[in-house]
Amino acid sequence: MTSLQSMIDRAGGPVPLLRSSPLGPYQFPGIPPEFTNWRDEVRAWKDGVALLEQSYHMTELHLRGSGVIAFLKELAVNKLDVFPVGRAKQLVLAAPDGNLIADAIVFHEEESFYRVVGAPFASDWLLFNSESTQHDVNAEKNDNWSVHQTPRDVFRLQIQGPRALDLLAEATKAPVPEISFFGIGELTIAGKTVRALRHGMAGTPGFEIYGAWDDQEAVRAEFEHAGLEHGLRKVGALAYSTTAQESGWMPMPLPAIYADERLRPYREWLNNYFLESIGSLGGSLVSSHIEDYYVDPIEVGYGGLVDWDRDFVGHDALRVKAAEQRRTKVTLEWNDQDVAGIIGDSLFGAEPRPRFIALPTPMYATFESDAVLKDGEVVGISQWSSFTANANRLVSTTLVDLSLAEPGTELVLQWGEPDTQRQTVDSHEVRPIRVRVAASPYYAKVIKTGQ
Repeated sequence: MTSLQSMIDRAGGPVPLLRSSPLGPYQFPGIPPEFTNWRDEVRAWKDGVALLEQSYHMTELHLRGSGVIAFLKELAVNKLDVFPVGRAKQLVLAAPDGNLIADAIVFHEEESFYRVVGAPFASDWLLFNSESTQHDVNAEKNDNWSVHQTPRDVFRLQIQGPRALDLLAEATKAPVPEISFFGIGELTIAGKTVRALRHGMAGTPGFEIYGAWDDQEAVRAEFEHAGLEHGLRKVGALAYSTTAQESGWMPMPLPAIYADERLRPYREWLNNYFLESIGSLGGSLVSSHIEDYYVDPIEVGYGGLVDWDRDFVGHDALRVKAAEQRRTKVTLEWNDQDVAGIIGDSLFGAEPRPRFIALPTPMYATFESDAVLKDGEVVGISQWSSFTANANRLVSTTLVDLSLAEPGTELVLQWGEPDTQRQTVDSHEVRPIRVRVAASPYYAKVIKTGQ
């Protein structure tokens, strides 16, 4: 094993390391690209009901012990005092410099048992810190199928859309109990006991259903049978990759771990087994300073979650960022004609061709960072992009200068990867795409009380 720090030193810095990585965009394991077709699968969670498979790509970290909350309060920026069994919270983790390391969802399952679920970056940071904490905490990582294709602790399904409640009632053969937003209820499906986290996306209600790994076939079969009447669509990997845009969530920002000397022990602990070490950084934003690719919890919309009344890693630096906020999160709508022109020229045009725009998700790196311009100056960074079949257009989640965040503002996104060092990117020229600022979330949030 080679440590991340050694890899950075050998490459001549974090930017050369990440911008030369051959790894492409994240591939969702365990499910096919499409069960039917990705366009109707996307439309199902807005207009009907969809089953999204989460059993295979979510990393879990299991935290047990009487000191879990005290441990988390040293690291998480968000409020954790009132957190009873049967609730979930968004966990937001900052680096010492106040920039974002990761976010995840933490489920309070039992009095001394918490389940952290999401991309691996939050779990890795927590696991590292658990090894030196003085609190009563035992941490065990349950890797996703990108790492080990073995049975896991739980299966996990998401039922989403305007008809989600009807489908759930039919699958449980009973009225669905009232579960508050981010509350966890207990249900019986096909004779199996499962838990249901209440949430929503794209302005519609939804539930995350999870239970014992060996019970998944029976539960899934019951949903599919009940779904015949409700037009249930199973969502494949292509459609799943587009979910973040409509909900305004930034799923894969670059974790802020690569340069701060205070995090050297963490970089020496990480090795080439971890995604932080082998992930790729792509896009048209070109800088020799890795910090230019970071985001912070305030600008991505987590300011209202911060518990300023206690100390945590990054507290003072984050307070400065809150007082001096420069950017905010928006959705960018890409110009239809520019997108169509680039796709056509990339296939049929003369050399030099532009970079091809793959659908539904144009990203071609683990961490995407495209420059957004106003009058030739960089004023923002576009991160996760996708074509939403619910709006029939390409959109991306972006941070822009506060003065340019008004919906309708016209900007330019640079499409391509100048001087790429990665063989996964073909030879191309950078092209401008006209973009227009829209709200984030792109669709209104579901009401957060009741069902």
